[in-house]
Amino acid sequence: VYKMSKDRRMTVYQSFFAGGIAGVTSRTLTSPLDVVKILAQVGTKDSKQGFLKTFTNVYRNEGMMAFWKGNGIACLRLFPYSACQFGTYTQVKLYLSDSQGRLSSLNALIAGSIAGLSATTITYPFDMIKTRLTTQHVDPSKRVYRDIRHAFRVIYQEEGVLAYYRGMSATVLGIVPFSGATFMAYEFLDKAWGKAKWEMTPLENFINGCVAAAFAQTFSYPFDTIRKKLQAQNNAVATRQLNVVDVQFKGMVDAFRQTVRINGWVGLWRGTVANLIKVAPYSGFMFMSFEAAKRGFIYYNGYTVSPWKDKAKPGVDQSLKPHELYHSASK
Repeated sequence: VYKMSKDRRMTVYQSFFAGGIAGVTSRTLTSPLDVVKILAQVGTKDSKQGFLKTFTNVYRNEGMMAFWKGNGIACLRLFPYSACQFGTYTQVKLYLSDSQGRLSSLNALIAGSIAGLSATTITYPFDMIKTRLTTQHVDPSKRVYRDIRHAFRVIYQEEGVLAYYRGMSATVLGIVPFSGATFMAYEFLDKAWGKAKWEMTPLENFINGCVAAAFAQTFSYPFDTIRKKLQAQNNAVATRQLNVVDVQFKGMVDAFRQTVRINGWVGLWRGTVANLIKVAPYSGFMFMSFEAAKRGFIYYNGYTVSPWKDKAKPGVDQSLKPHELYHSASK
């Protein structure tokens, strides 16, 4: 057993890369749930009969591969997003934590919000493209966009560069409570187990991620719904395919107003069942993958005896930074 103050055993680059690995792994495993959630939020024809029926409708109309529509662009976006989110959070946590490496709930909320905001700003255009690719038909004859590059080019030509950031205002308002609350809850749940962080098992990290994200997503979901509607709204697309937004609006505030007017307040939480089922394992896999990648890098840097468990290598000062440990060992 060892004690540390602030955990500086990974380099900045390693913390970013570990976050990227976590994002891609969790997104690929939960892609079918994400597709169904987006279709329900946008209000497409296939989603009108409920959550479970949407799976059947999508499979019957478009086949199995439809559940991984947009996964390529999602992973392309999520690698830098998760890398930036976890990397930023790790660095801000070092700055805001006390001498023992602990974060207060308020500081965890602040660190998580900063991490989510920075990651969103950098990767938002990819998320917008992912929504367009996901909501169009999988049949090539009915598609508006052939692939990722074609989507970027067509949207730029028909709608302008600002279209890449459509829905950004709702996202910014939603990401602060979601990302902040997720990391705040995750830090709280870490303490609730009554054991040191290095003693946590993959299953415990998975459970923490599930509960933390489910808690945070419930409160920020309406902003995510409006964001998807803002991203999917495109008059050019509406004239060429059936999968169009179920309400017409001008801007974020009007999108909220029209959604409530036509679908009621419950319309802001449409797709929440699919999302909660998706977000729990997604975040669980993400935090579990991040902790696993983190242990791998810490082992690679020479601090532990195994990449599977964070058990200190005898005689190694765990408070040293990687470059300090390297120079110390080379003497």
